[in-house]
This record gives sequence, structure tokens and C-alpha cells, in this order.
Amino acid sequence: EVQLVESGGGLVQPGGSLRLSCAASGFSFRFTYMSWVRQAPGQGLEWISGISSGGTIRYADAVKGRVTISRDLYKNTLYLQLNSLKTEDTAMYYCQKGDGTFGSRGQGTQVTVSS
Repeated sequence: EVQLVESGGGLVQPGGSLRLSCAASGFSFRFTYMSWVRQAPGQGLEWISGISSGGTIRYADAVKGRVTISRDLYKNTLYLQLNSLKTEDTAMYYCQKGDGTFGSRGQGTQVTVSS
């Protein structure tokens, strides 16, 4: 059974940083394309970053230069470092098995950017 458990969200002021984590189990993490997606209030899912099994990384233009995706293949954990956060980054953040916005996701972790 695929399990994805996100953590690390919270309330942060504009300009602040957070590091999100996603513990993965139930599938071959090291051979799987993994993504981070987010959903802002009243909006649809938005893909923001992904990392291939070979380590190729992509970012959406909306977050490029402010976020860093990484993974620990020994811990089967995916990370997302969020820097220079803006109010428009407020959303539920999900890690996802696969590319796009249609894969299996965890329960999410809430990021709220507010002064």
C-alpha cells in the first residue's frame, strides 16, 4: 500500500522559510518520479516541483529560485525547502507519486504565510 506522510508545514511570516518532508513507503521510492503539488484555498491543484528517479529536477515558474526539492534514498523521504515565502504561497502542500497532478498523494501539510 502506497503511503505518503507530509510534515513540516506551519504559519510563517512573509520572507520566511519552511522545510517540508514526506515519508514514503509501500513502493520503490528510488525508482519513482516524485512531485510536490499544492492547493490554495478555492483553487485547483498546482504542480510546483518534481524529481525523477535519475535525479533530474524541475520547478514551476511560480516557485523557481525560491524552492529546492531533494530526497534521501536511504530514508525514503522527499523534501521541499521553501524560502522567501509570499502570501500567495499559502496552500496545502502534498507530495505525490508521479508527475503532473494525478498521482497518489498524502494528506498534505498546511503552509500559511501571513504577517
